[in-house]
Amino acid sequence: MVFRVGRAGPAAAFFVLTTAGATVSSAGAQTAPPPAQAPAAPSTDTPMSLDPNSPLAALPDIGVAWPDLATAPMDPAATIAAVDANAESRYAWRIDGIDGINDALLRQRFAQLSTLDANDHQAANAAQLDRRAREDADLLNSLLRAEGYYDANVVTRVEPGAKPMVVLSATPGTLYTFKGVTIDGIAAAGDKAPGLTTAFGVKPEDPVNSDAIVAGQAKLTTQIGREGFPFAKVGDPAIVVDHATRTATLDLSVQPGGARKFGQIVARPGNRVFGADHVAEIARFSPGDLYDAAKLDDLRRALIQTSLVSAVDLKPVQGATPDTVDIAVKLDPAPPHTVAGELGYGTGEGARAELSWTHRNLFPPEGALTLRGVLGTQEQLGSIVFRRNNFEARDRVLTLQASAAHTNRDAYDAKTYTLAGSLERQTNIFFQKTWTWSVGAELLASDERDVILSTGAPRRRTFFIGALPTSLNYDGSDDLLNPTKGFRLGGRLSPEVSLQGSVFGYARTQFDGSVYQPFGNRVVLAARTRLGTIVGAPRDQVAPSRRFYAGGGASVRGYGYQAIGPRDPNNDPIGGRSLTEFSIEARVRVFGSFGIVPFLDAGNIYTSPLPKFTGLQYGTGIGVRYYSNFGPIRLDVGTPINPQPGDSRIAVYVSLGQAF
Repeated sequence: MVFRVGRAGPAAAFFVLTTAGATVSSAGAQTAPPPAQAPAAPSTDTPMSLDPNSPLAALPDIGVAWPDLATAPMDPAATIAAVDANAESRYAWRIDGIDGINDALLRQRFAQLSTLDANDHQAANAAQLDRRAREDADLLNSLLRAEGYYDANVVTRVEPGAKPMVVLSATPGTLYTFKGVTIDGIAAAGDKAPGLTTAFGVKPEDPVNSDAIVAGQAKLTTQIGREGFPFAKVGDPAIVVDHATRTATLDLSVQPGGARKFGQIVARPGNRVFGADHVAEIARFSPGDLYDAAKLDDLRRALIQTSLVSAVDLKPVQGATPDTVDIAVKLDPAPPHTVAGELGYGTGEGARAELSWTHRNLFPPEGALTLRGVLGTQEQLGSIVFRRNNFEARDRVLTLQASAAHTNRDAYDAKTYTLAGSLERQTNIFFQKTWTWSVGAELLASDERDVILSTGAPRRRTFFIGALPTSLNYDGSDDLLNPTKGFRLGGRLSPEVSLQGSVFGYARTQFDGSVYQPFGNRVVLAARTRLGTIVGAPRDQVAPSRRFYAGGGASVRGYGYQAIGPRDPNNDPIGGRSLTEFSIEARVRVFGSFGIVPFLDAGNIYTSPLPKFTGLQYGTGIGVRYYSNFGPIRLDVGTPINPQPGDSRIAVYVSLGQAF
């Protein structure tokens, strides 16, 4: 940014100040240096008395007496010197004269840079106070000039006392305004010129405020890139200040360079991750779309998000035709391996440890292989997962999985072998999506043990199951892990065919909804409901592992995992064909990153195919939240209000993220 300061007129003198350094130059009329003076002739007067107590002689020639030092006003330095030079004490400070300037940023910047403020907790002597006061006076004067007060003057004084008060007394003067604002070259942008001028924002009669000028330059640079000009150049604004009229003129040079449409994505030499074709799958623009620099920023974030790229260089280059721009891509690889672990505990679920190893680009592009193992008191699992991110489109994920698991619950004991595949559109914390969906297929062989309901005798059955699970979700909340307003809706449908003695079919359907309402800055009221149904087969025919259950940290808190609902003669849950759940909680920020969450949950499992609202089991309790930079860490402690026989009085849940 260039500032010129001077008087209006053809022979005006001015100063040029550049933000690149502290260089100051002048131009205009030159003045010859004063002539050298001849040495004074030796005095022939009577020698002056050297007695320090003798009165001062009169000032020569002008008949003015020496000032009376006992009554003359003291300048700021003398005032500070009046304080005991050797004494050190704590001090206070204040600024007078800027109450009429309604700009909180001015005070904030002064507080951040002030020497007085940075050291007012330490004792200081008179010399230190003098130095700090002068430094802060210069600082305040500079900040006032940046606001447009070019005639500002700041003086300092110290008000003596047990705790000296350092006062910066400011006289801002007149606020300078722009007499004219010119954006040279903007007309070359055609019909986009008015919008670009509006984006710059600075106009005649506005204060000569450096923040507004810098912000306007940045907005113009951003907007001209969004309007289709990849090779645009925005110069530094030149400002001429006229002290005589308290006004200024601003001139800004812009070279739009011609509008372009997106051409092709091409790989530059040294690109070492994946090719241009896969980058085009991730991009949210196609050849022929108007160039938009914001879409390049979005593509850059998406490439980094793959975790396979450590650095991204996207460079607009001239396309095959004059009206197109190609995007040259160079990607530097990141380490492709990930090792992850997880520990958890839940009442009814027991302790659980998980370990996984992933090569994220074993099958380029973005074909990951994951080996995963779970070891817990009630669950053991081993699986191999192939996952292809950004499959044919941005955030579309193809997953293939083979797993073997042993699950030991109060309701059943199952050894299950699964082959599954799915295609889904996922959401993530970088780009939270309103709509997500999934379609998939599953083949299962499950050896399951439960009891005969009428007698309580143990039994063992083997089920062969084929399923086509699908889901559709709407997310109207403001945050993926810690929503504070909005709502969410989700539905899941899974038609299934089961072979156990004979072939029969049924359909599992589940609906979820949640709503979030803030009250002030510290309280969020959150509520959810879940309804589920299985139609087409009686409960006893459906494999125990495929029925509905309720209770636990993601269900009705206060109860053990899957502990709610009908029970067998051994007092173990048996699940059901329909499900009803409700939850309400208040998320209260207490201090810093900590909060508390009182909650009330309710739910039940029914034998009928349609959910009911009778016989609900209620649980209540309180939770603690630590709001980390990657999401809230949750600790909930609950108790059942109307427990069934055998229910524990206390249940504890620990996890990442809110309960819903």
